[in-house]
Amino acid sequence: MLIGFLFIWLITALGLWLVTILVPGVRARSTGDLLMAALVLGAINAIIRPLLWVLTLPLTILTFGLFALLINALMVRLAAGLVSGFEVDSFADSLLAAVIMALLAIAGFICLQWLFFGSVFWMHMGPVHPRFGI
Repeated sequence: MLIGFLFIWLITALGLWLVTILVPGVRARSTGDLLMAALVLGAINAIIRPLLWVLTLPLTILTFGLFALLINALMVRLAAGLVSGFEVDSFADSLLAAVIMALLAIAGFICLQWLFFGSVFWMHMGPVHPRFGI
């Protein structure tokens, strides 16, 4: 469990580092601030985001899931407010950061599926997994 937590934390930090390179309005003063922002973002995503998703579920369904990007942008903005060395200039920058982080999450999902299973399973049609029998 601890290894999984550390892996997700480092992947989040790597994603935030990539965001600081790609989005000019997102900055981290040091590597320590970047790691702290990843830790805070992970805690926010574990505690606050599920509550917001439940409260905004009708709006998320109505917008076909696009409102979830606004929630993620709000979480990035909140992390920037809590970590002094991690800065986001505007909400548009945090929205772009949320889109990039979502695309990285999809790419990570694809890579992990390919790495562990040898192919990517987008949907599960039967009661048994082809390789593990689950």
